[in-house]
Amino acid sequence: MRSWQRAWYAKSKAARVELQSVIMWRVLPWVFAVTWMALPLLGGVRTGLLPRLLAASLLLVGILQIVWANRLVRPALDHYLERAPLRPRALWAPVALLGLALVLIGLLHGLDAVAPWGCRLSLGAVLLSFGSVYAMVVPMRTYLRHSLLFGAVLMVVFGLLRADLGEVLFTAALTVFGAGLATLGSRCGAWTLSVLWDAERSREVEARLAVAEERLRFGRDLHDVMGRNLAVIALKSELAVQLARRGRPEAEAQMIEVQRIARESQREVREVVRGYREADLGVELSGARGVLTAAGIDCTVTGPPAAGLPVPVQSALAWVVREAVTNVLRHGNPQRCTVALRTAGDRIELSVENDGAPVAEARPGSGADTETGHGFPADGSPGRGSGLVGLRERLAEIGGTLRTGPAGEGVFRLTAEVPLPAPSSSSSVSSPPSSSSSSVSSPPSSSSSSVSSPPSSSSSSSSSRDGGACSGARAPDAGASSSSDTRTVPSSLSEVAP
Repeated sequence: MRSWQRAWYAKSKAARVELQSVIMWRVLPWVFAVTWMALPLLGGVRTGLLPRLLAASLLLVGILQIVWANRLVRPALDHYLERAPLRPRALWAPVALLGLALVLIGLLHGLDAVAPWGCRLSLGAVLLSFGSVYAMVVPMRTYLRHSLLFGAVLMVVFGLLRADLGEVLFTAALTVFGAGLATLGSRCGAWTLSVLWDAERSREVEARLAVAEERLRFGRDLHDVMGRNLAVIALKSELAVQLARRGRPEAEAQMIEVQRIARESQREVREVVRGYREADLGVELSGARGVLTAAGIDCTVTGPPAAGLPVPVQSALAWVVREAVTNVLRHGNPQRCTVALRTAGDRIELSVENDGAPVAEARPGSGADTETGHGFPADGSPGRGSGLVGLRERLAEIGGTLRTGPAGEGVFRLTAEVPLPAPSSSSSVSSPPSSSSSSVSSPPSSSSSSVSSPPSSSSSSSSSRDGGACSGARAPDAGASSSSDTRTVPSSLSEVAP
């Protein structure tokens, strides 16, 4: 039973609707065959060998007709949805069985072997079995034209058998009922499936576009991190080459700077690749709403704006939102998701709640989180993980906690609580440092200005080049920003004396 539930939840919404429709199309002819054919024939057949033989033959032909119709339901649906064309000879057997059933009904009706109402109901049952498949194979106009022509022929035949106007009108009514029910049941259902599959493909396209946009964003971040540093490395390397050719000792200092910037670039690239850069909570909340809406999930985000929170708190809660949305998309069958951000005293709480959570037992050693009860993965590596274990470790670094578990029938809730720092510590975190940052952001003194200013004469150019080289030959400082490096090198190699 649970394996069947897992297989059902693993299907998309369109696939579930299609499976349900196929089951209905296969069961409906059997219902009409039992109620409209089997019961009237068994209860209203006249005594005698020939009437019973004809009734039994009609029942056998009706069963074979339904079996063939059930076999053709899936190919006919694939033909309508343009997945695979239907073989031209696929309808030969159903047409032959329909003709044979009509002949047997005519014989029973003409010989008065069965009550007239039994023959009429049997006619509606055989028409419904054939029409449910035929309506999905041919165009709608062709189906209606053939239904009108076939109904006229049946009216003439049954009118000649009994020469009764009521018989003709009842036959016309049964024909219209069978054709209309087949149209509503199969043709309209197939059209609904085509709309659902188009919507499903649109969501997949939106998801791929979201992935492409994320890749572009990652590319921009990587370019912003590496573009400036690589330019500085290239310029300092060329400067070191020029200084080394002249035997200047400042070349060694320039290469030490190049080594420091290269290591700093390596660290920054590693942070970008591993995703350890400070995440923005507002961006993650907006992205979560967009991704869930594109997946057909009603997403609601409530709470105060996240811009005023300290950077470490925003980063931790942003990772919680990212992992929670990933779990919502990968597990269960949610219809709605609510993300709530609220402040409770000196703590801030973020909760993500969704419905449609499947119920599954967490087996030992299966890698599932035992608190969720829904098989959510906890694949976090030691120290830095992308699952629930990684979230707990991230929150623990700033004194936060994570709670996960069911919150009702089919409802799952993930709650993260993070303490807010004191105003003094918060201001120190949010504001840039006074000493190092000011020294970095403030323009350099005489040496740097002499480098950036154009030379007025050869002597002043030489002194400015020496000053630039000396200012760039300082000892490596791991805490200095890379923006200061661009002010300690010449603007171009044309300033280096030949």
